[in-house]
Amino acid sequence: MWPFGKNTADRVKEAFSANPVLSPLGLNVQESRGTVKVTGEAPRQSIIGLINAVAGGINGVKNIDTSGVTILQQTAAPTTQPQAAPTPAPAAQVQDIPATPIQMPDIVQQSAGDVEIEDSSRIAKAVHQAIRSNGELADDPIDVLQSGKSVILRGVVDNDHELRLAEKIARDVEGVSGVDVSGLRVAAGVKDLAKDKDEETGDTVYTVKAGDSLSKIAEKYYGDAMQYKKIAHYNNISNPDLIHPGQKIRIPG
Repeated sequence: MWPFGKNTADRVKEAFSANPVLSPLGLNVQESRGTVKVTGEAPRQSIIGLINAVAGGINGVKNIDTSGVTILQQTAAPTTQPQAAPTPAPAAQVQDIPATPIQMPDIVQQSAGDVEIEDSSRIAKAVHQAIRSNGELADDPIDVLQSGKSVILRGVVDNDHELRLAEKIARDVEGVSGVDVSGLRVAAGVKDLAKDKDEETGDTVYTVKAGDSLSKIAEKYYGDAMQYKKIAHYNNISNPDLIHPGQKIRIPG
């Protein structure tokens, strides 16, 4: 469960999948040290702005590289219908006709639906920035997604006060019509747990300390000690009772 066990790239992919315009495109996402690289094909240029807006609401994203996104839509040149040769006019009435056809400027069409979805995604990004700017919430792992003019908060906060604060900050952002906090849970000490990250991949990584066991680690991240089996399997640990201080353990989703 996010924020533990899902790296930044996976959470960006989930945000794309939740967006009705981006979901069908099957965009590829890679992340390294906070830079998200998106590749694939998009039907029109307006999609680039939408990609930036949606990815910008994901915690841990510092930069977005869309240079690998190919725009498929090309403005078609206006077609000319063949016309019959004009009947010659009397010499006195002949007028000069430009020899070079007038070139019409290219126009990229953007539907009203795209504009609305992109605008609401920008609202989600603004909410994310507002949360990051708050001293109490700045280090909490919170993602912000859009749903129409409403925003969805996903992640973990330290206590009920922070949960209410995150909701209030989101509601105070201009343009927000509703806030869904059903995906925001409370777990004491989450700020310290969320710091354990692989900088290259964004994976959650825990460093074993003296007195730790896989069941204790599972209790910290999942609230369920029996999830130790998942951690052991993910890290190829054949004997769950044999871990040692300093060992790096990745936390699966």
